[in-house]
Amino acid sequence: MDRPEAEPAPPRAVIATGTGRYADPWHPFLATSARIADALRADGWEVVVDDDVDHALAHLDGFSLLLVNAGDPWREGATELGHRADPAADAGLHAAIARGIGLVAVHAALSSLRDHPAWRAAIGGEWQPGTSWHPPVGGARVRVVDGDHPVSERMLHLDVFDERYSDLVVDAGARVLAVHDVDGAEHPAVWIREDPTRAVVCSLGHDERSYDSPEHVGLLQRAARWAARV
Repeated sequence: MDRPEAEPAPPRAVIATGTGRYADPWHPFLATSARIADALRADGWEVVVDDDVDHALAHLDGFSLLLVNAGDPWREGATELGHRADPAADAGLHAAIARGIGLVAVHAALSSLRDHPAWRAAIGGEWQPGTSWHPPVGGARVRVVDGDHPVSERMLHLDVFDERYSDLVVDAGARVLAVHDVDGAEHPAVWIREDPTRAVVCSLGHDERSYDSPEHVGLLQRAARWAARV
């Protein structure tokens, strides 16, 4: 009698969550990471929420996806504090990118991991102090401008209550999938990169209200699967 085939193991994701020097007064990272974890688990993932960013980066073996939901470690001033890249974290991130781990950066992750240039190079953009800004938190529509991609398919737009990052620095190699509009100007909100590994950037996710949007949750689920090649 044939034995039933074993169920395949679920893909594994780690959410690196902002605490300590990766925290800030504006973003409830623990609460939003819990919402993100719920969304991924509902889509079949095994999820670890690690509230020590350096520990998460140093222990990426066995994970298909790294999602960063953390703040700016240089917020208090890089000159005074100096660059403080943990050697094990830096080595772990480099090794994971080299083997092709999927990356998802949400909201403040655009200003996070500043001690790790490999992160900035992989996600293809950043919040640049003195250039980037945001209008007040509120209701907004994010428009899909490139629906011919697995991350953005089946979606014309998404409506969220959020903080819209504007005038972000986005590299020429990034493929912009969705934008938001402020005073007639168009700003990239979601984009992807495929070199050196698959990465999705979603500038949304200021607080829990952003994840009340079913469209935002669906976008994150598709982003995770595409980035990790699941």
